[in-house]
Amino acid sequence: MIDRYSRPHLRSIWEPARKYETWLQVELLVCEALAQKGLVPASAIRQIKAKVRINPARIDELERVTKHDVIAFLESISEQAGPAARYLHMGLTSSDILDTSLARLMVEAADAILIEIDRLLAVLEARAWEHRDTLMIGRSHGIHGEPITFGVKLAIWYDETTRHKARFLRTRAGIACGKISGAMGTFAHLAPDVEAYVCHKLGLTPAPASNQVIQRDRHAAYLTALALLASSLEKFATEIRHLQRTEVLEVEEPFTPGQKGSSAMPHKRNPIASENICGLARLVRSNSVAAMENVALWHERDISHSSVERVIIPDSTMLIDYMLARFADLMAKLVVYPDRMRRNIELTGGLIYSQRLMLELVQHGAPRVQAYEAVQRLAMEAWKGGAPFRERIETETCITRHLTAQARSACFDPTAYTRQVPAIFKRVFGRRRAPKATRGRPSS
Repeated sequence: MIDRYSRPHLRSIWEPARKYETWLQVELLVCEALAQKGLVPASAIRQIKAKVRINPARIDELERVTKHDVIAFLESISEQAGPAARYLHMGLTSSDILDTSLARLMVEAADAILIEIDRLLAVLEARAWEHRDTLMIGRSHGIHGEPITFGVKLAIWYDETTRHKARFLRTRAGIACGKISGAMGTFAHLAPDVEAYVCHKLGLTPAPASNQVIQRDRHAAYLTALALLASSLEKFATEIRHLQRTEVLEVEEPFTPGQKGSSAMPHKRNPIASENICGLARLVRSNSVAAMENVALWHERDISHSSVERVIIPDSTMLIDYMLARFADLMAKLVVYPDRMRRNIELTGGLIYSQRLMLELVQHGAPRVQAYEAVQRLAMEAWKGGAPFRERIETETCITRHLTAQARSACFDPTAYTRQVPAIFKRVFGRRRAPKATRGRPSS
């Protein structure tokens, strides 16, 4: 299932071969910067490029002996490049290569994730406009409140997702940071202009100051942005799960031909995609906690963060990519039942119109305390059974004295609650009409 939704490009970013290729790219860029200073012959760079091919299996074999991944990598390069390899890693420390390469790969992963965020935004916008005027009951504490529209719910999700995009763009900028400043970050063996050259070529900015590593608050911010996004996806998916409950059944995940819901109960149609997204959000959030614990390292550096990042960064980026793709697909095909939404609005026999009735009484001269008491008393009586709320108000003198039959009837019009929906949509989407691609699209 992961393979179905997670694009091969993002997965390939975290393959060992790609990591080593990026290490070599950083090493060669340092050589290029030094060649411009006359410290490395250009011919050596050409020889390395011509002779070297990344061989992850050989690097693994060497690492079993060296117990050091960068040294194993350099030895594998030396075996192929010969004497020209002596110009590699001049004045560098391992973290110059590791952290700068990781930044480059995290930026690429971020760009892939941003594509999926944009796709989800497009789906949410289209479905929000489709259901802008689709009435449904709003709920607080799980209890019927007042009418809203399904489109407003989706507009809120769209607005929330735009904040995640903006937040993730900021963390992308924060992680797009390299360092070629040596073992203690003091440029003892290489000048800052070498770092500037390498970072420019990689689309990164130099860390203004570093020790042996790029400071891990940057990585923690990136993983935290992913965790926040995962949490909102869980929120959206949880709502779908609630709305698909048999007693509610206002929306439903698509159920494809041949799909099965239960090994024991043939009738089951379960919200499995939403449940899957909710479960994976827990992993992404837990990874963000590990990223925050990586911030505190000893002195100028230890390696307690390294083993953690080898797991949490690839996992979180691939999980978010998968969750976004799966949820966008779910929302594009979500089945919506407007008739059931309307039926649920009437489920309480008009109790949901209590506030409107109370406010109308106040506006027509009734004291607020008296109006609240009368409306609540009738609502509680209706809740216990017998005559519905709509009928009970017709026999309450406090109400009939202040409101005409027409005014009382108007209090039970659900469309009165959605008059400002166009204004909400203009705030969220910046226009009063649906985009042409979605205008006139039939409801599910």
